[in-house]
Amino acid sequence: MHIVIVDSSRVVLRIVAGMLEPRGHVVTQFTDSGEALTYITDNPKVRALITSLEVRPLSGLELCWSARLLSESSRPLSIIAMSSARNARNLAEALDSGADDFIDKPPGAEELQARMRAAERLTTLQSDLIRLAETDSLTGLLNRRAFLQRTREAAQKAGSFGHLCAIILDIDHFKRINDEHGHDVGDAAIKAVAGLIEAEGVAGRLGGEEFAVMLPGQRLAEAEAVASRLRIKTSDLRIRSTKGPVRLTSSFGISEWSEGETVEGLLKRADIALYEAKTTGRNRVVSAMSDLVLTRTA
Repeated sequence: MHIVIVDSSRVVLRIVAGMLEPRGHVVTQFTDSGEALTYITDNPKVRALITSLEVRPLSGLELCWSARLLSESSRPLSIIAMSSARNARNLAEALDSGADDFIDKPPGAEELQARMRAAERLTTLQSDLIRLAETDSLTGLLNRRAFLQRTREAAQKAGSFGHLCAIILDIDHFKRINDEHGHDVGDAAIKAVAGLIEAEGVAGRLGGEEFAVMLPGQRLAEAEAVASRLRIKTSDLRIRSTKGPVRLTSSFGISEWSEGETVEGLLKRADIALYEAKTTGRNRVVSAMSDLVLTRTA
């Protein structure tokens, strides 16, 4: 487990790290609580924070509170407050500020290991709950709510001048597949397409046979190349059925992030482009640029 320890004393940091590292934990040490918070924010693999209450520039309570806000944005994190002054008030304030546990400073080795085992159980449970809340049960992709949240986060990082593209795709004539071959074959088709797109970017199932891929840092031409590659791979799929192999095609709509745009606008333009692909023959890639929709046959 990746653990961040924060204390104003390098001696205390060495003592605590010396108890944890031999057990296989990755330990990152800070005397500055502000730097620690930045590190935790930028490193989502951090699973535990052990912080003294007597730190600066953020107090230990402030650090607990700020770290807890991070964990509420769908990331598992166990927070343990540490103080040499163990009393009812410090304990209550730490727990009210978002800490999950409280230990003496410096902690005993046996107690610390027990606390970390509890932290591992907690973060494992949190991870499982997050996965269940964010994952589409059939495909393993992000569900609609989680995909929209990730898109908003990517848009915030892109800002006004960053690069971000969205692809929305839909399996062509999907109702016919279900009607002629049964829902089991339809589910197999959905899972097969999901398997193609999951490695291309941040992928989600929006519902039914409709999927989306968000491509942070990519321009329109790059997104078109991704969609064209996926279109060909989809047409190469063969889904087993009692009536023989079932062939698939998909239609694609693409939009590129523009200055001042909302996430809803980005996805709406991709959806309009998808509709254009559907109504002009299917098995096509259509790109939306600003308020114009340009058709590109891949």
